[in-house]
Amino acid sequence: MPYGPWKKKNKATKEHLVENEELSGGHAGAGSLGKSAVNGAGLPPPPASMRPKLVFHTQLAHGSPTGRIEGFSNVKELYGKIAEAFNISPPDILFCTLNTHKIDMEKLLGGQIGLEDFIFAHIKGIKKEVEVYKSEDALGLTITDNGAGYAFIKRIREGSVADEVKVICVGDHIECINGRNIVGTRHYEVARMLKDLPRNTTFTLKLIEPMKAFEMLEPRSKGGKPGNDNKIGTGRSTLRLRSKGPATVEDEPTEFDEKAIKKVDDLLESYMGIRDTELAATMVEVGRDKKNPDEFAMALDESLGDFAFPDEFVFDVWGAIGDAKQGRI
Repeated sequence: MPYGPWKKKNKATKEHLVENEELSGGHAGAGSLGKSAVNGAGLPPPPASMRPKLVFHTQLAHGSPTGRIEGFSNVKELYGKIAEAFNISPPDILFCTLNTHKIDMEKLLGGQIGLEDFIFAHIKGIKKEVEVYKSEDALGLTITDNGAGYAFIKRIREGSVADEVKVICVGDHIECINGRNIVGTRHYEVARMLKDLPRNTTFTLKLIEPMKAFEMLEPRSKGGKPGNDNKIGTGRSTLRLRSKGPATVEDEPTEFDEKAIKKVDDLLESYMGIRDTELAATMVEVGRDKKNPDEFAMALDESLGDFAFPDEFVFDVWGAIGDAKQGRI
């Protein structure tokens, strides 16, 4: 495996796990959402007649009538269906949460939706511009994406540089950094750009916060804590969205899956400054039957050609998957 999580490989023959969510993002999630296990056939989304005939209920998070949507296979199609139901533009949607209208990052829609889940769409609200003095190397931001090219803030570390700037909030979409529009930029690239900004300098962020209803206004949130026991979906089965190929109905994640995915997601944040449950789920899936770290590293390289991870990260992920198998986490 090549060193450095930010080095991007260009291999024309590899199919990317995420295509800026055709997911990326991211991203649901986002996840990153369309981020999922690579479909080896590399097929385009199937025609509507071949897609699961599942109906989901949805609302706009700041308040709306209830809509019904069906016939989607990836995050972009999902956003399109929601936009159609409420007569808005798909790019107006920042991200979706499951079973809550609140900006709860532990309920962020990713690549799996429980068959009984209710989808809340958070759309663009107030635009804001802020200058930040980078007094430390780390800003204290964790970045994720929405599965359709929008990077946004998933967590703000308490006491960090970003925490001191009260205009910056969890759920804010990062639109520009120092005048550079980053819409369509992968979340790990945005995290790298913020990390690479020189220390002891001032930079400018253009942000868009999710629209809020009056009753939703509340003290500034730091985002969900990674220690929360958060399950993917509430239905006994889930619809798994894929960037390529058909969406599939699968059993809800096992205890092994949940523990391993959470640990790998924590490692992604520690090493790369991102959280991405779908990327974590794919890494767990890739490593499930591998016999040693070298075999696992080769499989990651084949499956995730768009990413390059340092050796120590791969070794720690391999160890986390092994610990989950043994019930040690």
